[in-house]
Amino acid sequence: MLKEKARRGFANGIVYALETTDGYPIEVTDTYLPFYTKDAIGRQQNLLKTCDLGNRSERWMIGVSCMSGCPVGCKFCATGKLKKWRRLTALEIVDQIDYVIGQSQTSPHGAKEFKINYTRMGEPFLNVEAVKEAIEIIEQRYPGTHHYISTIGIRGSDFSWIRDNITLQVSLHSLDEAHRDELIPMTGKMTIEELGRIRTRSNLMTTVNLTLVRKEDFDIEELKRHFDPKHFFIKLSPINPNEVSEENGLGTGVIETVNLA
Repeated sequence: MLKEKARRGFANGIVYALETTDGYPIEVTDTYLPFYTKDAIGRQQNLLKTCDLGNRSERWMIGVSCMSGCPVGCKFCATGKLKKWRRLTALEIVDQIDYVIGQSQTSPHGAKEFKINYTRMGEPFLNVEAVKEAIEIIEQRYPGTHHYISTIGIRGSDFSWIRDNITLQVSLHSLDEAHRDELIPMTGKMTIEELGRIRTRSNLMTTVNLTLVRKEDFDIEELKRHFDPKHFFIKLSPINPNEVSEENGLGTGVIETVNLA
């Protein structure tokens, strides 16, 4: 049973700080958007048409943690501030979803898209068996759920199970290998060239996520050289300012954000 320690609401959702039965902190988010935002590729952009942020009957997304804390240590992520970390069990991952559903008092069965983002605390491929087991449980309860797995690219990972309604995102952040190593200091990750060779059997293309901290980290021709547009979708993300990003002098990065809260 997860215990709520705090929550913070924003314009289109809530972020929860929860705690496991043995006292480990985890984070889970509950967000929603208009359904048309799902077609970012077809629209060739992801801007909102109006100030209407939708509701949970359209695109309902729950962002779960697969670990408490994280050993990766990305230079703009506050999760690395935790002194210790551990892998969560499959049931602890599923419990986060149950918690959000219970708090929202809304059934996922009524949503046009119900999506689980494995994008909060932790690296999914360092806890991959628990993640896969959690997906099996969720699929039994809510068939057709869209599962979105984000990874830095752990060398030796098996991507063969990324198929159908499971989508992969790879964290790139820089096209300069040395700078990428600075931003993601964990050893044993795939190179940029190796990431570009990933192929899945998902219904959707693999996302390449760039949280840009400097303009020179983006080069469209270099991106196309490594990441075939037939297989990859490029997403540019802002830095959500926090204690760690400020300590590392990263500020808000290249992309400006607008606070709608």
